[in-house]
Formats: sequence, structure tokens, C-alpha cells
Amino acid sequence: MTDFFKKKDLTRREAEKIINDTLLNKDDGELYLQDSINENVTLDDGKIKNTNYSKTYGMGLRGVCEDVTAYSHTNSIDKSSLINAAKNVNSTLNSFKNYKHNNSLKKTNEKLYENHNPIEEKSLKEKIDLLNTVDKYVRSKSNLIKQVTASISCERKNIEILKTGGLSLTDNQPLISFRISLMMKKGLKNTQGSYASGGRMSFDNYINENNWKKVCDEAFRQAEMNQEAKKAPAGEMDVVLNNGWSGVLLHEALGHTLEGDFLYKKTSVFHDQIGNKIGNNNITVVDEGNIEGRRGSLNMDDEGEKTQRNVLIENGRLVKFMHDRLSAKLTNNEVTGNGRRENYMFAPMPRMTNTFMMNGVNSREEMIKSVKDGIYVDALGGGSVDIVSGQFNFAVNNAWLIKNGKLIMPVEGATLIGSGPEVIKKIKMVGNDLKLDNGFGTCGKSGQMVPVGLGIPSCKVSMTVGGSKI
Repeated sequence: MTDFFKKKDLTRREAEKIINDTLLNKDDGELYLQDSINENVTLDDGKIKNTNYSKTYGMGLRGVCEDVTAYSHTNSIDKSSLINAAKNVNSTLNSFKNYKHNNSLKKTNEKLYENHNPIEEKSLKEKIDLLNTVDKYVRSKSNLIKQVTASISCERKNIEILKTGGLSLTDNQPLISFRISLMMKKGLKNTQGSYASGGRMSFDNYINENNWKKVCDEAFRQAEMNQEAKKAPAGEMDVVLNNGWSGVLLHEALGHTLEGDFLYKKTSVFHDQIGNKIGNNNITVVDEGNIEGRRGSLNMDDEGEKTQRNVLIENGRLVKFMHDRLSAKLTNNEVTGNGRRENYMFAPMPRMTNTFMMNGVNSREEMIKSVKDGIYVDALGGGSVDIVSGQFNFAVNNAWLIKNGKLIMPVEGATLIGSGPEVIKKIKMVGNDLKLDNGFGTCGKSGQMVPVGLGIPSCKVSMTVGGSKI
């Protein structure tokens, strides 16, 4: 763990005094210190395309009064930088007098991941050798494969949060991911497949031969399936969603609308719906930041609060939003451990961790059999959402046409279009096969990117499909 005050002109005692002098007359705040290293190695078409090695080092001081946040950050951890940061925070908040200082935290001794450093666990040569092995394995599957891109990303992130009264909280956050994409060409038709895996664990625990081969096999399956795909139909129809990564639709179309800053700003479509039914009895949605080893998990959030299991929707009823300390205060709710930031250059905000829908009672086979005309979404792609309205648009990587309860043929070019508040009402069946994603989600909000997890059981829902009539 990094000692941020070792061999510096800023001692821990001096830092604590500056923090106390600055924040004791504020409602809330902290000093956030970060020392992290990132490494990315990418192989493209049998050649190492790039190797990136970067370091993020610095601190950010936050003060909060009422609904106003003052934040100052610097890439130097020294006495003069901290004094200047304190002056900046004070100058912004000097007009506030009636403060209610809050230094209470839900602390934890939970260890959701070991103190690994995946960057140092394997040499750069070993990582390059592995990527070359991956390339050969993928190309051996078919002579139709024309391009292979594989990458390994590793991060070691050490943070310390200092509050008033000398309260210090530390965490070491490892993160690793492996990604593969490939292109197949048959005649004039090109198809693509991509997949990835990741988590907060050691290199060998995650990128072992069994795991990386599964990732490669899935990417190959996606590309091969679309070789015979026809144009997708369009219109309002029943859609059966595959379990796992299809939870990205839940994350984007619903999860963001339940983040606490949109509650106190009253910009969420659900800001006045707490306690109301917003879906059928089969729908229970959870955000859980303390699942061992998961990409979206944290021992503590970026305010030092314990992460936890938060039931957001229970049997169709909206019961809770996700909160950081500020949104909880402004809406008179409990902190939920969802205060997150990309790095020291940003103040925290309410963000998801691992967000998923709980199991229902139906099998996927039952859902497909119940559809007269529709599609089965085998692999969902990326998309976008308007958080205020909940309107979304998602690309579909792989899908099957359903006719009279049977999968007829693969289709391509489909998009899913709709509104989160409307779609949740149109979920007709919820599967009994909940699966969390494979650990490669990254969520963007207000210019900040954070790693997240998501998941969903298979679902049958009525929605608009964009495509071309067959």
C-alpha cells in the first residue's frame, strides 16, 4: 500500500491539520489520494500494436456546504499544493455559515479482493507470449478468420481517504481484463465477433487457459452465427433477451434513472415514484457493490462508505435510489455506498456498482415457445440512453427470428428502441437463469468512466425493434 506521506515535505500530521482547519466548518468533505498504474497490451493481426503504461498520482480536496460542492485537485502531493487546494475550497464556500458537519461513516473490514498487483504478476514478455498463443488458437478455428485483435489490461489502484479527526481509510483495488475481437469473411460478407472477461483478482485466477479459451470461443460463435444471418424484421414485437450481458439494457435504461443526484434534481422520471408500482410482481432489481471479485465491487466506495446490497425495485415496487453522501443528505435518505469517481481529478457522484435483476420463475424455452412472431436476442451490443426521458437505443450483435415458438434463423441489423419506464412495464416473463456479465462493463456519466458489473435472467418483453422487413 502506498505511503502518501513518505519522504515528502507534507507529513501526515500537517495534512490532518489542514483538513481539519478546512473541513470542520463545512457540512462534509474529504481528501482523496490516489496512486495507480495501468498497463495495456494489444496484439493486432499477429503484431503487437501498442503497449501502454501509465501512472495516475495526485489528490483531490472536497468541501460540501448544503448543495454546493467545492473541489480542487492536483497531481502533486505536497504541503503547498494542499494549502492552495484548501484556499480554493474555502473561497468557494466562505459564504456558508450554518454548517452541520458530518464525519460519520459506515466502515467495513470486508475484503472482496486480495491485495494483488496484476501488472507485476506476469512480465510484459509473458503477456505478449499469451496474446500470440491466443491469436494462433483463434485462427486455428477457421480459415475464414481474416483479422484478430486481442488485448490484456491490468490496473493496480491504491487510494487513501482522509477525513476530519485523523480518520483514514485505505484500499488496494486490482483490476484485470482480457478482450478479443475477430472478423470473418465468407465471399463478400464480413462478420465480427467480440467478447471479454475481467474482474478484481490475480492474473492467473482470471486469465488462465480455461477462461481465455471460453472468451475466444464466444467471439468466434458470434461471428460465425452472423455468416448465415438475414435482415431483421422491424416493428413492435415480443423480444426474448438472453441472460447475462443483456443486463446492459437494464443498466442504461433503468439503472441510471435510480441514481440519487437525479432524485434531488428531480430530473429522473422516477423522482416522485418511490413506493409506487413501476413493474409487475416478478421484477426485483438490485445494486450490490460487495460481491467478491466482481468488476463493479469495492471494499469501500470513493467516499469511504461501506458498499452493500441495495434492493432498488422489489416485486415491481420502487423502494430505493442509489446514494452518495450528498444525495442522501439532500433527499433525507440513507447513504448506500454508491459514491464513485473515476480518479482524484473528480468529485464523487452516485453511480452503480453491480446492477442486476433477480430470478423469476420461467425458463427461456417457455418464453421462446410463447412467442408467435418476434426475435430472440442472443448477444446485445452497445447503446445510448437519455437519462431524463429514459429513451434508449441498443444495437443487437446476434439474434434469431422466432416464428410460432421456434427459432427459425439468425437475423442481423436489429436495434432495440424504447423507454426504460415503459419497457419495465412490458416485461411479461422473467427467467430463472440469472447470470452476471463476464466482467468487462465500463460506465460513463458526466465525463467519468468507472468499472461496473451487470446481469439479468432471460426476459420476455414487448418493445420496438428497428430493422428491415424480411
